Amino acid sequence: MTRTSPWRIPLLAIGLLSMLLACSPEPGTYHHRFLAFGTLMDLTIAGVPEDRASAAGKALEDDFSVMHAVWHAWTPGPLTRTNSLLAEGRTFSAPPSVLPLVALSKRLAEQSDNLFNPAIGRLIRLWGFQSDEPTRSRPPPDAELIRQEVAKRPRMSDITIDDYRLKSSNPAVQLDFGAIGKGYGIDLGIAHLRELGIDNAIINAGGDLRAIGRNGDRPWRIAIRGADGEGVLGYLETTGDESVFTSGDYERGFTWEGRHYHHIIDPRTGYPAQGTRSVTVVSTDAATADAAATALFVAGPAQWPRIAARMGITQVLLVDSAGVLHMTPAMQQRLHLLDADGADIVITPASASTP
Repeated sequence: MTRTSPWRIPLLAIGLLSMLLACSPEPGTYHHRFLAFGTLMDLTIAGVPEDRASAAGKALEDDFSVMHAVWHAWTPGPLTRTNSLLAEGRTFSAPPSVLPLVALSKRLAEQSDNLFNPAIGRLIRLWGFQSDEPTRSRPPPDAELIRQEVAKRPRMSDITIDDYRLKSSNPAVQLDFGAIGKGYGIDLGIAHLRELGIDNAIINAGGDLRAIGRNGDRPWRIAIRGADGEGVLGYLETTGDESVFTSGDYERGFTWEGRHYHHIIDPRTGYPAQGTRSVTVVSTDAATADAAATALFVAGPAQWPRIAARMGITQVLLVDSAGVLHMTPAMQQRLHLLDADGADIVITPASASTP
């Protein structure tokens, strides 16, 4: 039974995660699964013979294996060497695998008022999130150490790019591309698929994805589900080429003395961002969607409309710490919310008031 609700909807225990809505695949759909960036990657290809799709799947698995190695923030590689040289304050030739991400991150950090800030790698490490096997229960960092790191104000604007050379004016800058690397990698993967003549596909990295083309004669349908994995909150259908990314406080974290500390650090305070449970963003490219989801999570219920406008993001769904949904009119127009019985919830258009 359909019911009408205002655009601010209180929810219990909601954390959003984008996923493919469970439905019968079209004939000729190919699936390939592998691990990269510490998460499960799913490649879905439609309308291509199995031998070509299989070859494309292997090629992308190789691509992501390389990307995982070169952008890793705490194992020896191009990024850790870059961080060492940035800390020395001298000009050096940037690794070709790192330079494009630095340039893109500088632009997106500026647009987000530095709420997306890959330069805070030292803070991320201090909180223990630069680990392949984070501890589920441990004390938070010492408050004075956090204060000291925040006072150093590392930002992407501290890095100067001169052709292919880099230099940092702030030795506290340490790059961690955890909030953009997955999205940028997906963009490169989609570009590779298109080079191989594949125009209908999804690259899904643990629920964050970019979809191109169609699934046979219908659009790709993307579902939003609860953090507990039970049921579907809603769904949307992609049009042409779109990326859907979510940042949530349930993704990574630890508990100490009854308090949960998640991995999305507010660069202004040095602590996990407060006031938000999750943010889902739809954008054209995956790198922007990835960075924007983090920036809007940090911005919180009061500031996210301003930051979304600065970043050119028109489709946003934010769930605040009280379980209330906030969304842009553009997202409201296309997101199909489902009630407990699986029926559509119709949102009254006149009640939407955010940009």
